[in-house]
Amino acid sequence: MSAISVDNKTFSKNDATQLLSNGFIISSSETILVTGANGYVGLMVVRTLLSFGYKKIRCLTRSTGKSTHLENLAQEFVDVDVEIFKGNLLSTEDCMRAVKGVAIVYHLAAGVEKSYAGCFLNSVVTTRNLLDAVIKESTLKRFVNISSIAVYSNEHIPRGGLLDECSEIDSKMIERHEPYTYGKTKQDEIVLVYAEKHSLPYVIVRPSVVFGPGKVKITDRIGSGTFGVFLHLGLNNTIPLTYIDNCAEAIVLAGLKSGIEGQEFIITDDDLPTSREFLRLYKQKVRQFISIPVPYGIWYFFCSFWERYSKWSEGQLPPVFNRRTCAVYWKGNTYSNQKAKQLLGWHPKVSMKDGLEQFFTYMKEMETKK
Repeated sequence: MSAISVDNKTFSKNDATQLLSNGFIISSSETILVTGANGYVGLMVVRTLLSFGYKKIRCLTRSTGKSTHLENLAQEFVDVDVEIFKGNLLSTEDCMRAVKGVAIVYHLAAGVEKSYAGCFLNSVVTTRNLLDAVIKESTLKRFVNISSIAVYSNEHIPRGGLLDECSEIDSKMIERHEPYTYGKTKQDEIVLVYAEKHSLPYVIVRPSVVFGPGKVKITDRIGSGTFGVFLHLGLNNTIPLTYIDNCAEAIVLAGLKSGIEGQEFIITDDDLPTSREFLRLYKQKVRQFISIPVPYGIWYFFCSFWERYSKWSEGQLPPVFNRRTCAVYWKGNTYSNQKAKQLLGWHPKVSMKDGLEQFFTYMKEMETKK
């Protein structure tokens, strides 16, 4: 990433002073904390911050044993202080040490366990500990909470209707049987509580489906291979994708831009493909495989049957297939990135065409290594 675009202007790595006069809330010498810095998006957020000219970045990880990529970043950029901080957000002491002198927190760490208890512990309790620490430290200028587009409900949005930042947050997460998304919803809620009680300066970013080299997976919004054959469930639905570089830049800008406290942003790229287009290109460029198209009505009926059987059998089969999840992922909506463009000055630098090409090339390489 040799250059960045803000408000349709391009700046090189050496133009940090010019960027600082462009409405950013901190100088290049102030300390930034990135939690979950070892993760797929976290690493790119750190890289983007360094490309913007920020020199003091504290990277919170649970283990320093998997920090090779962070160490490489520190060597790639000249005259920077990339601190790899080993800690656990369940420890209040670690939280206090992590936020010491910090101006901006990019909170990407989250619970990915398969249980509600695990996700609540590692998404909500950890976030509470972190928020308590930044309130006590009193140096914070902004807390950027990374959520997910999946927290929205489309229950009252017709098929093909717009899902954007004005849409309702799903209030029936337990019925969706998704511990991760449940944890994200509760994490957002606790940020809002602290904003009200402690005047926490916050922004919530809800990325759509992040893709790119390094992520070996076709999103479930395209279909599912759970039953041994790939069921193509998306059909003509628009798939909300964001390329990893584009997503990371939007997240970074959400922390830096002045005048956006209390805002929430959905991050999607331009020129979103349909599920059919994505699957066709994947088969052409990566590998051929059999897929069975399943219309939404049929899949919804199947999910309803599974859900009812799960309830009747008292959980003999967990309700992993249910009507609410079916609607959220496969009902079909349209998406807008206008708010991020207008308030953040963000525009996807990597086109959807180029992003898909790079992703498919990477996936092809992974296939040849099997």
